[in-house]
Amino acid sequence: MSYLNAQITQTWAIHNRTMLYLIDHLPEEALNCSLSKRGGRNIAVQLAHCISVRYFRLEAFIKKHNLSFNEFPKNHVPNREELLDAFTVSGQIMEQVIENSLENDGKAPSFAAGIIPLIGYYISHEAHHRGHALLTMKECGIKIPDTLKWGVWEWNKL
Repeated sequence: MSYLNAQITQTWAIHNRTMLYLIDHLPEEALNCSLSKRGGRNIAVQLAHCISVRYFRLEAFIKKHNLSFNEFPKNHVPNREELLDAFTVSGQIMEQVIENSLENDGKAPSFAAGIIPLIGYYISHEAHHRGHALLTMKECGIKIPDTLKWGVWEWNKL
């Protein structure tokens, strides 16, 4: 693997570890917090939504390579362990997709623009929800631990 391709794969791996870090460091009461006044998504369900989006784009690759990964059932509110497991497994599958795509001239399954735009899509989408989770905590009166507030930016350590 070329140095550039290794950096591309590493960028995804660091992002996925950032998501795992967020989930691992959320105070327990934060998972059920929501800013919705109409029963919208709490933090756990927002993170489950990220998994559903990952699954949507990875489903064909998963089936073709006989891998095991399922999205959460509709209306399921996952706990911390389920979220950690889903992000770990889907993150590893995404690494396989990236490596496979880089070996195939950057062509990505289920994303015509290619693998680098796909990585950008996932990182942008999940960073949006990561920020929303932190804002939700703050607005619900839950103090964001300093380890979480600053830890998600320690890419050289994640």
